[in-house]
Amino acid sequence: MFPGKYAQQFADRPAFIMATSGRTMTYAELERRSNQLAHLLRGHGLKRLGHYAIFLENHFHYLETCVAGERSGLYYTAVNSHLQPDELAYILDNSESTLLVTSAKLLDVAKQALANAPRVTLCLVVDGGAACAGQVGHCRITDYNNAIANQPVTPIADEALGTSMLYSSGTTGRPKGILRPLPENPPSEPIALFHFLAKLWQCEEGMVYLSPAPLYHSAPLANVSLAIRHGGTVVIMEHFDPLHYLALVEQHRITHSQLVPTMFSRMLKLPEADRRKHDLSSLKIAVHAAAPCPAQVKEAMIDWWGPIIHEYYGATEAMGFTACNTPEWLAHRGTVGRVLMGDIHILDESMQPVAKGQTGEIWFKTANPFEYYQDPERTAQTRSADGTMTTVGDMGYLDDDGFLYLTDRSTFMIISGGVNIYPQECENLLITHPKVADAAVFGVPNEEMGEEVKAVVQPLPGIAHTPELAEELIAFCRQHLAHLKCPRTIDFSDELPRLPTGKLYKRKLRDAYWAGHKSRIV
Repeated sequence: MFPGKYAQQFADRPAFIMATSGRTMTYAELERRSNQLAHLLRGHGLKRLGHYAIFLENHFHYLETCVAGERSGLYYTAVNSHLQPDELAYILDNSESTLLVTSAKLLDVAKQALANAPRVTLCLVVDGGAACAGQVGHCRITDYNNAIANQPVTPIADEALGTSMLYSSGTTGRPKGILRPLPENPPSEPIALFHFLAKLWQCEEGMVYLSPAPLYHSAPLANVSLAIRHGGTVVIMEHFDPLHYLALVEQHRITHSQLVPTMFSRMLKLPEADRRKHDLSSLKIAVHAAAPCPAQVKEAMIDWWGPIIHEYYGATEAMGFTACNTPEWLAHRGTVGRVLMGDIHILDESMQPVAKGQTGEIWFKTANPFEYYQDPERTAQTRSADGTMTTVGDMGYLDDDGFLYLTDRSTFMIISGGVNIYPQECENLLITHPKVADAAVFGVPNEEMGEEVKAVVQPLPGIAHTPELAEELIAFCRQHLAHLKCPRTIDFSDELPRLPTGKLYKRKLRDAYWAGHKSRIV
């Protein structure tokens, strides 16, 4: 995102508005404040291709902390604001960030993380005030506004395009940073992927975009960036509420938005009077992704909102991309679209093509090069032997018209409310509990969230299978992991199924919970 020419042409136009408070930042103010932070980043020693991190809730100062990186040639890592200290510390250290921006609300978690992230030597606290000043090891903690107050409001001399380096959880349990090559462009010229998305989603000058999701996710961050780059106004919801969302569409005459299927479901469950009380006629484009949408939910949304709903499928890695509009989906019910970026291949376990209509693993000839930061081994695991194709482990098939349908995930990734959760991290933790002999974690159907996290545990001999033990194990998980990664419920088994090689045969456990479902994805 980059204010660019709009900071001069439409200085007083709102760049964004916080949905609950109504607090507004104009393009001119976004330009000034992002320039000030850019100067501070340079003064901190961050040169082109350097790294810093942002650990914030959906906050008034969020976007300027991203813009500063995008105009300084830096990689910034927007971190999930629900992480526990150990999880945050790993990302700070692995990303080689030397500066952290956080909030007064999250400062306690940040301080605990900084004790194990020695590379970070400066922590800026938005809304912290003088009371936040302090020291954790080699890291100085200070108020954000005071820190940038005396910096120049004009651009740094060596402006260059920067971008995000976001983290995606992995099957080994450790998150991995997705690093894309950064061309030596001016900040006004974004990476090629953004031109593709802007055309697909019909971005236009002066658009009004409603962002209902956490900004640390790749899709919301990308969509907000597109709106800013088109001189639009972004309305940022601090938290999603279905009725408030509808009211905001009417209040701000929203033209574009992106949601996840869970949000559709929650709006559809509103009383009919609440659903009909707001004028939604300004909406031109409603995009959904992050999780497959149940067909009956999507049909109900099309009946309500009309043929403005677009769907896409793609990973944060962006190695390939499929999409469909409303007429295409209605003609291919259940599809996640036709390939628009990358060259798709559906392959069996021997890396041989399967027939149309037959399920296999989804591979793309990589459209956008990437690597997992400082992790050549895991980068190689996603590549074909010749290095030309990439996969994230999803399973699916193509119909005769080339439309893609998802059926399963070979990595057992869980998508709950649009959030990707890899179960290995929780399994690795559960097995350390003194009462646990073995554990399996996977997704099971949830009517509202799509999936929820389930654990099946084999206790040690002599340990009773009781509700109290289940509660103890859930509390243990929540002590060490973000709550969204933890099981909602735990079942017990005398022995978990393992293959002769010792590999856990998790599919056998999981399939029992999906009886009656044609697909393992909802």
